[in-house]
Amino acid sequence: MTHWISRRARALAAIGVGAGMLVPCVAAATPAAAAPATVSCTSGKAGLAAKLQKDITAAMVGRKGTIAVGLRDRSTNTTCTLRESSAYDSASVVKVTVLATLLWDNKKHNRYLTDREVTLTRAMITQSDNNATSSLWKQLGMTKIKGFLAAAGMTQTKPGTGGYWGLTQITVRDEQKLLGLITAKNSVLSDNSRAYILKLMGQVVSSQRWGTPAGAPSSVAVHVKNGWLQRATHGWRVHSVGTFNGAGHDYMITVLTQDNSTMSYGVTTIQNIAKAIHKDLVPTTAGTARYAPTTAPKEAFVAVPPAG
Repeated sequence: MTHWISRRARALAAIGVGAGMLVPCVAAATPAAAAPATVSCTSGKAGLAAKLQKDITAAMVGRKGTIAVGLRDRSTNTTCTLRESSAYDSASVVKVTVLATLLWDNKKHNRYLTDREVTLTRAMITQSDNNATSSLWKQLGMTKIKGFLAAAGMTQTKPGTGGYWGLTQITVRDEQKLLGLITAKNSVLSDNSRAYILKLMGQVVSSQRWGTPAGAPSSVAVHVKNGWLQRATHGWRVHSVGTFNGAGHDYMITVLTQDNSTMSYGVTTIQNIAKAIHKDLVPTTAGTARYAPTTAPKEAFVAVPPAG
């Protein structure tokens, strides 16, 4: 699908993608391979930390790009991290933060979502609709967005300026904090708000259900939001955040990547890591189905019409 940029946007932006996202122009550069890094894991279950560290590391062998990983499983008190404080352009992953901000603000003012907000939030999460996101981002404004980030303890997240929500700077640490708030009772988000976020993340269209769900066993409920964005520096950013509940487990995964040569390359990197995590956390018997994305990811693009 082709998206036409407004005259004002053309004056501000060059082309880029995050489900068709607009980004400022930057100088060209060649994507580089990531420097070696070590995954750090801890677990309350004997042997699990070492196994996860070994298998996640193996899943990244030979993969170019800069990869950040976060895992937390409440049931086994397991965590894994890699580059948890490295900042990445958010692309569409920030849409979960936008939704959480709206629901947090509604809770403060004791009001429900309007019919318009229901329509916009559903399109924003389940279809990664950019126009809906821009409308909500503008409606909320920077004060409320920063207010939510402060309340959530997401101190490393820096909102994009000039309306460029897709250039919000995010980290694995803060995304894992957000997923933690969505999946457990807390004072920031109401139970109804958390249920609504999970409901929408569980209804993402099939062409966008790639990434962290790859390899999840059929006994686990899947909730996901992905982001993808190409810029002239650091190539493709491809991200996936997901929460998973079932089979005696309650866990969340964040994988952020950049310096990918194509969107599909980044997707493969994320899915290799996700498959290793699901396999180690939730062993299954022979014949148990594991989730495999059924539709190839689509690389949306932005077309710029002639000036005038």
